[in-house]
Amino acid sequence: MRARFRLKLFVTMITFALIISFSIAIIDYIKLREEAIANNQVQIQQTENIVVDSLSTIDKAYTIFDQDTTEEMKERTEELMERYNSDPSFENWNFANIKEEIGMDVYIINDQNVIIHTSFTEDQGLDFAECCSDFSSLLDERRQAGEFTVDGLDVQQKTGEIKKFSYMPTPDKKYIIELGYSLADKRIFNEFNFLNVIKELENKYELINEINILNVDGFKLGEPTEENYLTDERQDAFNRSIRSKSSAEAEEVDGNPALYRYLYYSADNTQGISTNRVVEISYNHDGLGAILDRTRTIFLWQLAIVFVVTIILAILISKWVARPMYMAFHDQLTGLKNRTAFEEIMERKIKDQQETALIMIDLDHFKKVNDVLGHDKGDELLIELAACIERNCRKGDTAVRMGGDEFIIVLPNTNVEEASNVAEKLLRSITNLFQSVKSESGISLTASMGISMTPHDGIDIETLYKKADIALYASKEKGKNQYCVYNANRTYAK
Repeated sequence: MRARFRLKLFVTMITFALIISFSIAIIDYIKLREEAIANNQVQIQQTENIVVDSLSTIDKAYTIFDQDTTEEMKERTEELMERYNSDPSFENWNFANIKEEIGMDVYIINDQNVIIHTSFTEDQGLDFAECCSDFSSLLDERRQAGEFTVDGLDVQQKTGEIKKFSYMPTPDKKYIIELGYSLADKRIFNEFNFLNVIKELENKYELINEINILNVDGFKLGEPTEENYLTDERQDAFNRSIRSKSSAEAEEVDGNPALYRYLYYSADNTQGISTNRVVEISYNHDGLGAILDRTRTIFLWQLAIVFVVTIILAILISKWVARPMYMAFHDQLTGLKNRTAFEEIMERKIKDQQETALIMIDLDHFKKVNDVLGHDKGDELLIELAACIERNCRKGDTAVRMGGDEFIIVLPNTNVEEASNVAEKLLRSITNLFQSVKSESGISLTASMGISMTPHDGIDIETLYKKADIALYASKEKGKNQYCVYNANRTYAK
């Protein structure tokens, strides 16, 4: 039992120490890696801040100064909705003329999220479910909501043109009427054009290969984007950035080695996933790859050293402290839990308000054993009794030696009937166990037991212990070799 405790302590210490040590090592590795990147690419942080600030500025500008456009798009949508109510057959609509009238592109999206009619012919047949799964899910939500919604600036995929889009499902929810309003030649966009900021940064810093602003489906803002624009490694980093709403990186070694950094950006006080974007920055630096390799090598060596040192320390510490820790909660003779452990267990059961039974056990005529057969024989019989009690415990029960020949079993989540069954079974086992003692010495070594229950008999350890003791002595008074359940009226039955 002690060996088992020592092994459990060793495993626990190893697990805890490794978690702490590996966490520290990983944190150190991340810190060293970030420092290596920062020390060689100071401009990266500046670039990121500038790009994010420019996006934030233009989003805020549209939020504050472009309410007129939103209202106009809503009015135009309502006009088209009236047209739909009077003529729901889009085959009769002249979308080129409608665009000319309202100054906006019109798109009709069916319930499969496919554009089936549009004034922007390049998007005819565009399947959002196929190309843009996140956006397709959003369209489903908007169709069910049945309300007018408008996004911030977004990209026209085929041309890369920056536009503002609005959406309104038809009353029957079969279609969504989408409007696209070009922003490229408007004052606000020209005043806060983030694309110009990006070009200036690319020209200013030699370590910058390219900067792109991507929507949540991976399409560039400001230029046409093919569906296979991102390689597998970069797509994975892009997806991680979207999921974690934080930064992610990917390295490419084919062709010109480059490190791609993806920064998640979400505008405040705006609607629609079009305002959730990812900034892609591609950069390189002589020696950066070598520095990162050395950092990884140092990290691996650190992990190896930490692992070996942790194993050695855990072995030494578990060897030194296993015995005193074990003895603090276990009986030295029998290996059962001791009084300290009993009180801790009961406090927990009482606090959890579990219905718990106590079976107090006391050997009958045990003093004769010590007087006639000697204390060594008495200790031997106590060890056998402890093993017998444990064998008769159910899963989840706890056997305790309180001292001398007094034992207790803690039975959680039980009732009087179940506790009585355990007591009866244990009485038979103890009688069989000590048959040889009676045959050899004539001493009839049996057990008397008392049972108390929480919360019925009390909700504190002292009261429960006292009442189990009262029931035990009632068993002795009735002739021993039996059990009694505590009864406040002092009438006991087996």
